[in-house]
Amino acid sequence: MTILRSIKDELSYYHHLKLDTLVALDAENHAALIAIKKQNKKGSPKSKTRSKVQGYKFIEDEELGTLKIDFSTLLTFDVNELEKAK
Repeated sequence: MTILRSIKDELSYYHHLKLDTLVALDAENHAALIAIKKQNKKGSPKSKTRSKVQGYKFIEDEELGTLKIDFSTLLTFDVNELEKAK
């Protein structure tokens, strides 16, 4: 009998609301995003900080017709414009 192991993905995926695209964040930026969102949740709406995280944008692979992560360009995204992808 074969034992399957779970493989934890090193990237977290978010939907960028303004650009209407998917964004991939590494573990360090994902942790920063969670910390910023918790901090913003505790404060009043007027005191929300607008912080940035770095990640990679998904692009369309024309050859295969699918999405892929563009690791060639590291972009900066506003935390308030990111929503967890489902």
